[in-house]
Amino acid sequence: MNTTEAALQERIKELTCLYEISSIISNAHVELIEDSLRAIAFSLKNAFQYSNITEVVIKTEHITVTTKEKPINANSIDSEIKLFNEVKGKISAYLSVPKNNSVAFLKEEQLLLDNVALKVGNFLERIEIEKNEALLKQQMERADRLAILGEITAGIAHELNTPLANILGFAELLKSDLGVNNKSLNDIDKIISNAIFSREVVKKLMFFACEMPQEMKRINLVPHIKNAINLLDATFKKEQVKYIIKIDAEEIWLRADPIQLTQIIFNLLINAIYFSPKEGLVTIEAYKTKNDIVLKISDEGKGFTVDDLDKVFQPFFTTKPIGDGSGLGLSVVHGIVASHKGTITAENNIKKGAIFTVTLPNA
Repeated sequence: MNTTEAALQERIKELTCLYEISSIISNAHVELIEDSLRAIAFSLKNAFQYSNITEVVIKTEHITVTTKEKPINANSIDSEIKLFNEVKGKISAYLSVPKNNSVAFLKEEQLLLDNVALKVGNFLERIEIEKNEALLKQQMERADRLAILGEITAGIAHELNTPLANILGFAELLKSDLGVNNKSLNDIDKIISNAIFSREVVKKLMFFACEMPQEMKRINLVPHIKNAINLLDATFKKEQVKYIIKIDAEEIWLRADPIQLTQIIFNLLINAIYFSPKEGLVTIEAYKTKNDIVLKISDEGKGFTVDDLDKVFQPFFTTKPIGDGSGLGLSVVHGIVASHKGTITAENNIKKGAIFTVTLPNA
C-alpha cells in the first residue's frame, strides 16, 4: 500500500470514528453516561493508526473509563475536556511501546483527539443542562405545592384562632369562678393546657404560611449563630454529638427579624442533633456572596429518601417516631425564610447525612 492510500485509509477511519461518536452522543441517556463514554473510548481507539497497541482513557470529574489499564512509560497524547469553558477532565491516548521506540502518533491523531474532546465536552454540558432543568422543574413543582399548602394552612389557622381564644378565655373565667377545692379544677387545667398547646400549633402554622408579624432589623448573623450554639452546647454534649463552625468573617450583615432568625438556626440545629449518630458531626457554615447570605447546616445522620425530599417542608410531615415531633419545625423554618424573601433547600450529603441550605438577601 502506497503512502497516499495509507493516509486516505487513516482519514476514512477518523471520519468513521467521528460519525460513530456523534451517533453515540445523540442517542446517549443521562443515566448511561459511563456506558456512553466507554463506547466513545473504544470507537476512538479503533481510529488510531496502531489501534492494536493504542489504549484510550477518558477521565472526567466523576467518571474514568479506559479501554485497558494504561501502560507504564508509554508514549501518549492528551486533550482537555472543557465544560462551560472550564477544564473538567481529559482524554488520553497511549501507545503500548517504550518511549524510545520509533512508533509515534500522527499529528492528525492529535487533531482527532481534540475534536473528540470537544464533542465529549459538549455532550457533558448537555447532560448538566438537562439535570439542572429537571432539578429546577422539581423545585418549582415543590414550591407550587408549598404555596398552595401555605394558602390552605393560613385559612385553617385563621379559622381556628377565634374558637381557640374563646375556649381558653372561657376556661380561665370558669376556673376563677370555681372554688379552690372544687374537684373540677383539674379538668379545667387540662382544657387550658391543651388550648395553649393548640394555640402554639396554630402559631407555627401561621409561621409556615408567612402570616406572623415581623420586626425587620439590620443584624449580624455571626453572633446569632454563636449564641444559638452556646445555648445548645449542653444538648450537643448530652447527645454525644460534635460540631464544627466554618465562618471566616466576624460580621455577616442582613435584614431580618432577630427572633425569627434565631428560630431558623435553633430548629435546624435541633433537627441536626436529633438525627446525628453518637459521635456524629454537625457542621455549621455561613458566608456572604455578592447578593446573598448563605447558611448551611449539615449532619451525618441517615439522610433523606426521595419521597422525604418532596415532603420535608410540609406541615405535620416528620420522619421521627410518633411522639418525638409534631412535623412543624421545618415547615416553620420554610415559612420564615420565605417571608424574608429567601430560599431553603434540603439535600443529601455526598458522604452521609443531610444538608440544609438557607439563602437570604444581603442587608
